[in-house]
Amino acid sequence: MASPVEQFEIKEIVRFGTIGDAPIALTNSGLHMLLIVGFIVGLLSFATRNSSLIPDRWQAFVESIYEFTARMLRDATGKEGMKFFPFVFSLFLFILCSNLLGMVPGAFTVTSQIIVTAALALLVIGTVVVYGVIKHGTHFFGLFVPSGVPGWLAPFITVIEVISFMSRPISLSLRLFANMLAGHIALKVFASFIVSLLATGGVVAILAPLPLLMTFAMVAFEILVAGLQAYVFAVLTCIYLNDALHPGH
Repeated sequence: MASPVEQFEIKEIVRFGTIGDAPIALTNSGLHMLLIVGFIVGLLSFATRNSSLIPDRWQAFVESIYEFTARMLRDATGKEGMKFFPFVFSLFLFILCSNLLGMVPGAFTVTSQIIVTAALALLVIGTVVVYGVIKHGTHFFGLFVPSGVPGWLAPFITVIEVISFMSRPISLSLRLFANMLAGHIALKVFASFIVSLLATGGVVAILAPLPLLMTFAMVAFEILVAGLQAYVFAVLTCIYLNDALHPGH
């Protein structure tokens, strides 16, 4: 029986060469990321090919995602934050499509790789820091010194604020990674129960529908989690961008 973690293994598809001992190759993870980006571009292009005042189903679907993301960003950052809309919209769609594609049997779950979720989290925090410093200069670092704090207490609060800020990319990446990893492992385990019970035969095989029903329930739950985790990642990104826009407490 295959291991539940075998589905997360990175495998080479095409090798283009090497740099020293490090291979340059297209992997199953890289291929799926290309497919996800291609799907998103294709969907948006198809849905907006004949934009009209009275939208068809596809245009209405894409516009609903657009408005949902825009409202989420405005609620967290105000109108000034709309300059980051392309960034947040792209991030939300990429994570959502990555999570949902991972539900397809045989597909690779990109967001189950900590290197991918860590890269996305560092991209968010890097954007916050770079924009905050460029926009506000040294005033951005006032984010770590809340106003109204007594002078004797300020060093302790500053240390806590710095640690809290530095933990953001860790929590942001681990949350997405752990949820997708755990969910897919659970699905694999319940699916293996079905095969084992049917292979046993006899009276024991009668119990096979129980893990089957649980698997269906887990699939529905994982689809919910896939959407929820994309939403949580996008919401936290908006909140962190608000710190770059308005660093004062």
